[in-house]
Amino acid sequence: MPFDAVILAGGAARRLGGADKPGLAVGGRPLVERVVAAASGARRTVVVGPRRELPGVVFTREDPPGGGPVPALAAGLRQVDAPWLVLLAGDLPFLTAAHVRELLAAARPGAGGAVMVDDDGREQWLVGAWPVPELRAALAAYSGRSLKGLLGPLTGTRLASPGRPWFDCDTMDDLKEARMNVLAEWTALVCTELGVDPARVDRDLVLDLTKEVAHGVARPAAPLTAYLLGLAQGAGSAPEDAVARLVTLAKNWEQATTETLTDG
Repeated sequence: MPFDAVILAGGAARRLGGADKPGLAVGGRPLVERVVAAASGARRTVVVGPRRELPGVVFTREDPPGGGPVPALAAGLRQVDAPWLVLLAGDLPFLTAAHVRELLAAARPGAGGAVMVDDDGREQWLVGAWPVPELRAALAAYSGRSLKGLLGPLTGTRLASPGRPWFDCDTMDDLKEARMNVLAEWTALVCTELGVDPARVDRDLVLDLTKEVAHGVARPAAPLTAYLLGLAQGAGSAPEDAVARLVTLAKNWEQATTETLTDG
C-alpha cells in the first residue's frame, strides 16, 4: 500500500527539562532516526520539527512552532501526496518496520484508519495509519486541539501489537527503560554469536564494574577491563570475587598510582 510518513518531532519535552527529545540516543541512534528507519517503506518521510542530518527526509514546521500536534499534523499533511499516511511520534524507541506494516495492513481501504493501543487498551494517536483524503476533509472541518477528537471518528481498527511500539520517551525514566531494553536485546544477540548462555551473564554486575572503572580510571579502561575479565573467566583463572576486587582497584586507582609514582 503506497504511503507517506509524517513524524512529529518538535515538542518542548518539558518533562525532560526541555531537552531535544527526538535527538536523544537509544542504542547509539537518535530516537527520531530510529523512527525514520521504521518508516523506511514510505514514499516520502516528513519530519515536523527542527532540521537534522537525516538524508532523504523532508522537513517542515507548524505555525507557530510548538503549537501542538494538530497544527503539526496539518503542516506535515501539506507535504504528503500518497493515498495513505502513517502518523508517528519522533520518540518511539521500540517501533519497527514490521509494526508499520501491521498498521497499514489493518487500515484497509474503506475500513477507516488504524491506531495502536497500549497494554491497557488506550489509543496511542501518534502511532497510526490514516486515509489521506478523509484525513484532509476531517482536518479542514476540525477546530479542536486534540488528536483524539480529530482521529477518533476516522478509526476503523484498534491494533494491539507485541513489542510495545507505542512506548514513547516522555521522562528520564522512560529513556532509561528504553536504553536498558536495547541493552538486553544486544546482550542476547552477542551471547548467541559467542555461544554463551545468557543466564550466565550478570549484566548489571558488569555494568557496575565498567561504570566504576570509567569513573575512577579512564573511559577506555572500562571495555578493556570487561574484556580482560572475560578472558580470565574463560581461562578459569579469575578469582570468585574478581569483580569486587576490580571495583576496589578502580576506586583506589588515584591513590595507587600516586604511591606507584612516588615509589618510582
